[in-house]
Amino acid sequence: QVQLVESGGGSVQAGGSLRLSCLASGLTYSRRCMGWFRQAPDKERETVATVDVNDNPRYLESVKGRFTVSRDNVKNTLDLQMDSLKPQDTAMYYCATYPAYYDCHLYRPSYWGQGTQVTVSS
Repeated sequence: QVQLVESGGGSVQAGGSLRLSCLASGLTYSRRCMGWFRQAPDKERETVATVDVNDNPRYLESVKGRFTVSRDNVKNTLDLQMDSLKPQDTAMYYCATYPAYYDCHLYRPSYWGQGTQVTVSS
């Protein structure tokens, strides 16, 4: 049974930082694309960042230079370091895994975590 459990969300002022973490179990973690997504109320879900099995990241344009995704294939964790946060980053953030090794963005995620809330105040 695949499980993805996010942690690290919270409230922060604009310009601050948060670090999200996702702990994966029940899958061969090192052989899966992983990703972070977010959804704000009344908005479409966005793919924030993905990382393939070779640790190649891909970012949403609006977070480039501010967010960093990283994976640890020993601990089975996926982290998202978020710096210089803006009010428009406020959303529920989800971790997900893909049925793919590479080109993560070409696939639909197959498993999702329950989400963690990030709120950035101005």
